Amino acid sequence: MDTLADRWKLLEARTTVVGADDDRPRPAVILFHGCGGLRDHLPRYAAAAKAAGWRAFIVDSWGARGWSRELALLTVCTGLMLRGDKRAGDVLAALDGVSRRRDVDSMKIALAGWSHGGWGIMEAMSADRRPRSLGLADPGAVDLGGVLAVYLAYPYIGPAALNRMRPWKHCPKTLAVISRADHLTTVRNAENVHAMVRNCGADVETWVAEGTHAFDEPGASPPMRYHPELADEAERRFVALLEDVAVAPQP
Repeated sequence: MDTLADRWKLLEARTTVVGADDDRPRPAVILFHGCGGLRDHLPRYAAAAKAAGWRAFIVDSWGARGWSRELALLTVCTGLMLRGDKRAGDVLAALDGVSRRRDVDSMKIALAGWSHGGWGIMEAMSADRRPRSLGLADPGAVDLGGVLAVYLAYPYIGPAALNRMRPWKHCPKTLAVISRADHLTTVRNAENVHAMVRNCGADVETWVAEGTHAFDEPGASPPMRYHPELADEAERRFVALLEDVAVAPQP
């Protein structure tokens, strides 16, 4: 079973760093893609974070494992492999690895997840993190105290997300994006889940976007549909969340 260090070693090789060309400790946001793998919209969010003075780390969880998009669609998107509780191991390992970098302010971290990535973040926030849970030997060894914000873009909270109503152990400021026409959840279900998160003491803002699941992903396949205006608004809200929780040094 992986330790945090083992998992980060695996992921680091397929993690893209976007940020100012300096070594100043900057706030950092770690981005986790959906079940279909890394797509074109995450670099756009990373570039927006860079423009705001943050460092962004795009974690390619499937590439790190040598998985193709086709394999992920057949296995991860169908729930056969690597459900959200195991993806939480990637979230914790990336948090641990990124927090140790000299060019990152370890007390100013944001986590951002799209669909399956959001599921993984929610599992990481709510789990007891006992030894050998979440697919890690030592999940409790990483400190969540530096996580100031969470961005959840239409996170998966369907029937397979068995722990979706489990209270969070760490409660940072959260922006939860709900898609009105999401084929994976109802708005009511999403609002109930996010209300549970709010009850732990987190400052949770919800935005119901008038689009489908993955509305910000160019080339999204039916029943999903790319909506450029909503994508722009999602990016704006993403940056506003970052700027709400930390002042970044300018280049």
